[in-house]
Amino acid sequence: MVAREYADLLGALPLPALVIDREERIAASNTEARAVIGQGIEGRNFVTMLRQPALIDAVEGTLRDGQARTVPYLSNDGAQDTTFQVTVRTVDSLNVVLLCFIDVTHLERAVQMRRDFVANVSHELRTPLTALTGFIETLRGPAREDAAARERFLDIMDGEASRMNRLVGDLLSLSRVEADERVRPRGKVVLTDILASVLRTLTPLADEAGVVFETQFPDGPVTILGDADQLMQVFTNLVENAIKYGAAGGRVTVRIEVAERDPALRAPGVRVYVADDGPGIDAVHLPRLTERFYRADSHRSRALGGTGLGLAIVKHIVNRHRGRLRVESELGQGACFIVILPMDVPAA
Repeated sequence: MVAREYADLLGALPLPALVIDREERIAASNTEARAVIGQGIEGRNFVTMLRQPALIDAVEGTLRDGQARTVPYLSNDGAQDTTFQVTVRTVDSLNVVLLCFIDVTHLERAVQMRRDFVANVSHELRTPLTALTGFIETLRGPAREDAAARERFLDIMDGEASRMNRLVGDLLSLSRVEADERVRPRGKVVLTDILASVLRTLTPLADEAGVVFETQFPDGPVTILGDADQLMQVFTNLVENAIKYGAAGGRVTVRIEVAERDPALRAPGVRVYVADDGPGIDAVHLPRLTERFYRADSHRSRALGGTGLGLAIVKHIVNRHRGRLRVESELGQGACFIVILPMDVPAA
């Protein structure tokens, strides 16, 4: 088979592929392979073009004994790293070796996300557990007869235990939300009633912080398809955050806007704005706010009892409702979280 026929064959493959002949030269490659390895590779010795030792060893081994091999290959397009799983196999009838590059970057990222998640959970649990262990030892020893110290330590221990309980609760909630994310809600819910209930529930917390609620709702009820409990969780989280991280003695505004065609959805939609007049969020943090355990202000979040999972839960619930979550903020100008939900209630 001539090089032109090799090229035609490889061009029909939907993934990067190249052929190496018995002279150890790259006989042909497709466009996808050249995008990974480089242009002008045909006719060159494969060692000078592939470069990575594991892949070179695999090709040499397959040329030598004819056994198929699979090895990783790392690439970078200038913007991000890409991981390929390369299969190296002989084509006996043509007396060549065929290399196929399978992009497994998404799998590697998923593995790394799991590692990071376990590391983060371990870190979040270790801190309160260490504190509890230390206070228990103190109460059994030096503070055994010190009533004042005992009460103070017990209060701290109660706070740390509550923090762990919130963390475990949020982890379970996140797990349930992720499990249901592909199942779209089918029940009708009145969004205005849900928001009114959230504000009633959080009024004591707002009063304690000296925060005033301001609402801007349509005259009539706003009905959408949704899961009432999950939507309650979304807006409780957002309003509670606005109270905690907004300005003490300030204002939290909750506004509903209904549009016949929302530009984010390209369909009828409703937008719920939850805004505070606090210190705002630096723009560098905005793209990562919904990541698990990511905190724009780690010390303040922990001091206020945050687990770092609330906005991740919000994101997954909004995704389940086929909606969008937007965040607008400038330092010194407060923050506004916008939940965009589709208005696709079926006809009765």
